Amino acid sequence: MVTEVTAQDVARAGEDREGLLADYVGLTDVVLRRRTEPERGLYVAESEKVIRRALAAGHRPRSLLMARRWLDDLADVVADAEASGVPVLVADHEVLEALTGFHLHRGALASMQRPELPSVADLVADARRVAVLEDVVDHTNVGAVFRSAAALGVDAVLVTPRCADPLYRRAVRVSMGTVFQVPWTRIDPWPGGVEVLREAGFTVAALALTDSSVSLDDLSADPPERLALVLGTEGDGLARRTVEAADVTVRIPMAGGVDSLNVAAAGAVAFWALRPRLT
Repeated sequence: MVTEVTAQDVARAGEDREGLLADYVGLTDVVLRRRTEPERGLYVAESEKVIRRALAAGHRPRSLLMARRWLDDLADVVADAEASGVPVLVADHEVLEALTGFHLHRGALASMQRPELPSVADLVADARRVAVLEDVVDHTNVGAVFRSAAALGVDAVLVTPRCADPLYRRAVRVSMGTVFQVPWTRIDPWPGGVEVLREAGFTVAALALTDSSVSLDDLSADPPERLALVLGTEGDGLARRTVEAADVTVRIPMAGGVDSLNVAAAGAVAFWALRPRLT
């Protein structure tokens, strides 16, 4: 059954934390989402493509919220939701904006149950290339790294305890839903987790500028069979303890007096250069 959401419903939603609309209130408030999404076991998928990728990955919807025109484009998704007893909510664009706090030009949202994260050991058991994101706090960068990882042969992504949430709405959107395609989990403690990767047979390479850094060209000429590439936070880069724990530090050769790239750009360059060779 499709339920119409009115302006009066939105006015009451802020006070009813258990109601159907509670998952969608104030989605632009980063602090609120960081607190309530994990706490309540949910994340929000935005756009038809992202919703379909989340469902294809086996994630379970709590509810769907969309402008009425999207009922046709998502007819199969809506039918499956109704058959499973998942609420489908529709509203005018003005009502949607009042509820979420932003203009929903992609037309559709889904509140999704968060899947249980696997252990690091299980996640990397069959991986050849792993990316580790250390304290990357910008959700756009996290999403961009996942998109590059999906495109360039990275088998899994590990995120440290202080790294931004890959299932935050902006990260999911920027990734074009590839956060559902590339397996990921949190690695904790860190950098103590370097030893876990080493025991699993990985060479751990830190992308950092140090006196002992080797060129990415040199590493890619004869790359390890199993490689974990560690990317650092925006601005400060990798922590000193992480660099010291790694097996090797790697730098990207650059011209024009530039010594570093945005973390997402650096990740894409390194993923491409170190991608597993087809045999």
